[in-house]
Amino acid sequence: MAEEILYLTELLGLKVYDLRRRPLGRVRDAVLVPRIHPVRVDRYLVAGGGGYVWLYVRHDQVAEITLDGIWLRDELLVPYHADEYALRLVRDVLDQQIIDARGRKVVRVTDITFEIRQEDGHDVLHVLEVDIGMRAVLRRLLQGWVPRRWIRKLQRRVPPNSIRWELCNIVEPDPQRRLRLNISMEPLEQMHPADLADIVEELSPEDREAIFEAIDTEVAAEALSEMDPETQAQIIESLDAGKAADILEEMAPDQAADVLGELEEETSEEILEEMESAPKAEVEELLEYDENTAGGLMNTEFIAVHEDATVADAVDALRQRQDLVDTINTVFVIDSDDRLRAALPVGRLFLAKPSARVTELVREDDEVISTRTDAPASRVLELFDKYNLLTLPVVDDEERLAGVITADDIISVLRGR
Repeated sequence: MAEEILYLTELLGLKVYDLRRRPLGRVRDAVLVPRIHPVRVDRYLVAGGGGYVWLYVRHDQVAEITLDGIWLRDELLVPYHADEYALRLVRDVLDQQIIDARGRKVVRVTDITFEIRQEDGHDVLHVLEVDIGMRAVLRRLLQGWVPRRWIRKLQRRVPPNSIRWELCNIVEPDPQRRLRLNISMEPLEQMHPADLADIVEELSPEDREAIFEAIDTEVAAEALSEMDPETQAQIIESLDAGKAADILEEMAPDQAADVLGELEEETSEEILEEMESAPKAEVEELLEYDENTAGGLMNTEFIAVHEDATVADAVDALRQRQDLVDTINTVFVIDSDDRLRAALPVGRLFLAKPSARVTELVREDDEVISTRTDAPASRVLELFDKYNLLTLPVVDDEERLAGVITADDIISVLRGR
């Protein structure tokens, strides 16, 4: 076997020879069937009879594959027929946008590299890489004009730019076809939400919808929270109301309210109808506030304990909200009427005796900086800047704790300006 690799551009137009070494036709496409094998070319689509008759050549009917042609060991070929489980590399992948999971970017496929392997005494092709660089462009420009081996010599001067096949994620809008082709979204689900958000924003509306329909709901919520309001609204509007509701339920109530606030009232109400009662109530409460007030900026995910609680009680409350562990830095102390009494740094709790009351941890110089729900956003920004706050509690007219505004919320406000 003279060559170990073959490019799709070289495979296209390659002559196919029968057992008597007579040409039967030329290769027009290569087909993967992921449910059978994730990388092996399962069959070749060959145009014979003047190009009007297309035939299937199975991988096990091939004896040898070289730059000079494909030689068969079995001539019992069947006419081409559409196969919903088949991924045609020319039709479905070449020149299409795919996602580079490791590079965290959207790329366009310029060529595909195969590895020629021996399997049961005959040659097979395994998809090795997707080519996206100038070397692949050079091959395509010269193919058919310059002998294949000459092109290989010329391309050595151009650095390769490729992505391993297993690191590529094909975007397929049709959910049924995604299932048949066994396309996994796991590489995308393992990305950082901000990286996934950047990728999704580069895609067409149809492809965005396809990804959000297919990925895990929690991952979708995290990625959506990293996007600008306009894109958030476009994606949520494109989804089925039930799917949209599932995603919004995984978001922080204030973020979900912001997304719904960008939608048409009819669409927003339809999605709210699909939400579970608890998150729905929180979101509806936040939607009542003007977005340019403290009430519109706050979220309702905070931890508050009664003033008679012990340190052990407060720590237990933290354990019960492990979903907030990465963002909570303050535990609030309230009285029997939910009025705000104190704000304790989480670190102070872990240095105290479990039996101590939380009020004993409040120092004389501790001052609770808070604001009203109707305070303008400019006042909120002023307080964060003046007191270098990480968290700002928001109270209603009766001093009851209604929500909190975090530094992350402020960054989002500043980023949107």
